[in-house]
Amino acid sequence: MATVFVEARPKGRPEGSPITDYVVEDHADHVLGTFKTQKEAIDWTRKNGHSPHVARVRHLNDKKTPDHWRAV
Repeated sequence: MATVFVEARPKGRPEGSPITDYVVEDHADHVLGTFKTQKEAIDWTRKNGHSPHVARVRHLNDKKTPDHWRAV
């Protein structure tokens, strides 16, 4: 299973501003899919044989730092 990352967009948004959508990205920041909800994104990743991870804290999302992510 490939590890993929579910992230809220827009990236770097100010605290309290709305989330427009969620993207599924690989380690190289390539967008694999865009979804309205985090649940839809996670369900899609599992259906396609990936291991989804989400950021522990939204503004800490460096893919090279495992502590920033948790498996769902």
